Order: sequence, then C-alpha cells, then structure tokens
Amino acid sequence: MAAANMAAGAPPPDEQATRRVRAALMQKVNGDEEMFALGAAIARVVELASSDDQGTHDLAYFVLSDVALTQRILRLSNTVQYRTMAGTVVTTVSRAIALLGFDNVKTTALAMLLVDTLDNGAHAGSVRVELEAALCASLVGREMARLSFYQGAEEAAIGALFKNLGALLVASHAHERYREIRQLVAGGRHTPAQASQLILGCSYDTLSAAVLAEWKIPDVIVRAQAALPAGVLKLAANRGEWMRQVAAFSLEVARLLARVPDPAGSPEARALLARYGAAFELDTDRLETLFANVAGGMQALMESMNLQPLAPPEPEDGAGLPKVLLLATLDAGDSDEGAHPSGKPKNARALLLAGVQDVTQLRAGGTARLNDVILAVLETLYRALGFRFATVCLKDARQNGYRARVSFGEEHARVQAGFSFPVADNGPGRDLFLLALDNDADLMISDAASPKIRELLPAWHRALLPDAKSFIVLPLVVGKARLGFFYADRACTAPEGVPPDETALIRALKRQILSALAAG
Repeated sequence: MAAANMAAGAPPPDEQATRRVRAALMQKVNGDEEMFALGAAIARVVELASSDDQGTHDLAYFVLSDVALTQRILRLSNTVQYRTMAGTVVTTVSRAIALLGFDNVKTTALAMLLVDTLDNGAHAGSVRVELEAALCASLVGREMARLSFYQGAEEAAIGALFKNLGALLVASHAHERYREIRQLVAGGRHTPAQASQLILGCSYDTLSAAVLAEWKIPDVIVRAQAALPAGVLKLAANRGEWMRQVAAFSLEVARLLARVPDPAGSPEARALLARYGAAFELDTDRLETLFANVAGGMQALMESMNLQPLAPPEPEDGAGLPKVLLLATLDAGDSDEGAHPSGKPKNARALLLAGVQDVTQLRAGGTARLNDVILAVLETLYRALGFRFATVCLKDARQNGYRARVSFGEEHARVQAGFSFPVADNGPGRDLFLLALDNDADLMISDAASPKIRELLPAWHRALLPDAKSFIVLPLVVGKARLGFFYADRACTAPEGVPPDETALIRALKRQILSALAAG
C-alpha cells in the first residue's frame, strides 16, 4: 500500500523510517552465515592476481575445491563457443584457464558463487531476473575490457558483475521491498535509483558499494558502483572513471538484452549510443557486434550452468510470480563408476587418458609455459587417482635439497610449507625419496604402514604426513640431473593398486614434463 501511495505522488517515508529499512537489510545481509561465507569467497577470488604462476595455481585450486564449480568451468570450456578453439575435449581446470583466460575464469567463478548462494526457493523468479542481469553485465564488461587500453582493464568485468548486487540482495533478502521498488518503477515516475532510495533509504548502487566494502573488495571495484551523472558522457579522464562508466553501461545493456533479444536499431540502442557513444568511441556497427558477442557468451554461460531459459517476468501483483530457478543436477559421472574405498575413481583410466590428451594439446599449442604443463599434470594425478594431497617437489640448488613448489588437496598450504628436506636427510641410501631419485624409479606404494616401507620413510615425512596410508612418487630425472618428483597420497590404503594400463598413462604424463624440462 505504501508503494502505491508513493507512486500516486504521496510524500516519501521519513528519513528515520528509510534508515531503519536500510539498517535492517544490512544487518540481515551481514548476519547471514551464507552471505558471510559468500563475501569471504568473493574476496578471496577477487584478490587472486594473474601476474604470476601462483595466481593461476590458486585459481585452479579454488575451482577444484568445489566439485560443482569444477563441473561448470569444464562445461563452459567445452561449449560450442570455446570447443572449436580447444580442438579436443577439455578435462582439466588448468587447461580451461589456459583456454578461457585467467580473468574470464575468475569472473565466471564469481558469477557462479552468486548463483549458488542467492538462489532463493521462495522468490527465485525475481532473484533469477537479477542474477541474469548481473551475469550478462559481466560479459558486457569483459567485451569493453577487450577494447580498452587501460592496464588491468579486466577488472571492469568484476565491477560490472557487482553493479546489480544491490537489487540482487534485496530480491533475495527483502523481497517485499523489492516488489515495492518494482511497482514504483513500473508506474513510470521513478527510476530504479529513485525508487530504491525511497524504499530503502539508499540507492541500489549505494547498497552494492556498502556490501562490497564490508567484504573488503578493492576500492576501485567499490567506487565503480557509484552512479553516473545524467546526460551525454565524455571520454573518461582515468581508469576509475572508465570503470564506473563500464559498470553502468554494462547493466543497461544487460537490461536491454533481457527486454529486447535483438535490440540492433531499436530506440533503446540509439539512446545507449547517444549517452555512451562518445565515452567509448562506439558507433552502430560496434554496438551491434557487442550485442552479438554478449548474446553468444550468455548462451554459453547459461548452458554451462544448466540454467533453464527464463520465462518473461509476470506482473508483480502478489500471484503468478515467475517460475522458480531450476538448476539441473550436475554431471557427476556415470552412476556405475563410483570409487574404491581408498577414494580412487573406478574410471581412473579414462580420466588419466583424458588428462594425457589435455596436456598433449596444451603443449602442442606452443604457448604453454613449463609451469602450466606441471600444473596440468599435477591436477590430472590429483583428480584422476583420487588423492587427498598432491604436490610437485623441485630441487633447490641454494639449499642443496628439495621443496614443494605447488600443491592441491587438504591443508595444502600447511603441508606444502613443511614438504622440504636436504639431500643428505636420513643418510645415503635409506631414504625412500632419495632412493627413487637415485634409481629413477616410479613408486606406487599401496600400504605405507608396511614395516619394510615405513623404515624407509624419512623422519620429516612421518612427522608431516603421519596418516599417509598410500602414495606415489614419480621422479623427474633428465640425464643425470635429479630435478625433483611428483608426490601424491591418500589417508587410506589402496589395495586395488595401479594396473598396467593406468601405469602407462601416468608415465605418459611424466614424459610430457620431462620433454618440457628438456626443451626448456
């Protein structure tokens, strides 16, 4: 009723009332455990930098730690839009990052976090409308970044993704307020900013910025949420202003594509050009190309997330709301595959074969660095054989020893920090790891508690990984140079062992690394 009165021209609620609405919403968002976890996860992904190999590893590990996210990223990299670029099926997250690009995977992971957390059964129709707008805006931001000369322009896709965060949170956490805002906008006398200001005591943009600031998101992304002045925009004076322009433009394009699937030549498209054309040096042809690229990207993204097409939103009259957001069951492998009690997948051979093909394709591209290949092999071993921890340990010439450089799995940071030992540890010839290196012997230990095996385990390994019940060691030896080894373990014994066909594939993976090392 209050919304109806305001739409008819009644005075807005007093400042104290709007402050209460805004404060209650912020308290609900900040006090929600799921929202707290979402904020922590988003902050973690946003801070990942693409400037070094560790950033790529951290992003790969973040994706791999979530089975659903892994499936979706791999599904995206195998959609029609990217499949022709890959040539073969992409089966590892490492190669997906190489194919899609670090920043694309990073923004997509953020988008998927929003989808997974904010799907709301009671109000899924409204939430879905705002989710799709956010996802589409991120794709527009990515296209704009490609056209920009600014360093770090890729951040614009993240700024654009979060431009709709305020509306998304209100739809999810304060749906009655969301409906009131929509009713005001539908009356034609208020913009979304004006309507949200009246109902919440702050605009959607301000709410987005406040939540992002609470989540400790970098200031440049928070500031990108600020509203733009009315009228025709000029070329941005700096990167921060450009990101504000991109965020606003991206959300407007997303809203337009949701209303008008083919907007080329429409009055709305002409209005966009009039407002943003000079700022972005856009003309009709470039805008139409952008529309087509975003539409194709949106189709691939929706397909990868198993999101069903959304029916046009129905009137907000309290009944007949849009159908709930439907997420299809994720592909988790055939039901007859399963895993051994040790955790090793029963289809390990197929997974290893796919990994070998992936690594071969990665190297064949000619642009992959040695670290990219190492990461892809490590990921394949970790996933295909069901290990709980996997690492690559390389020679440290300055310390005359070996130390872990990159890893996946449980407590990977802690274990990696302790996975270090000198060449002379435990005396010559009595250290399982040094024996493997000296003899270039691939070891597949199915029961580490066996007395004869345990007496060969060095003290540092027994202290660091006392519950390792089975493991593998794959030495990396080129000529007489003992460069390091792959190590991976489980907390269970593995009586199923490693049959000859799987052993051959594991060694094929190792040969790819040796070949890359020799070439480097």
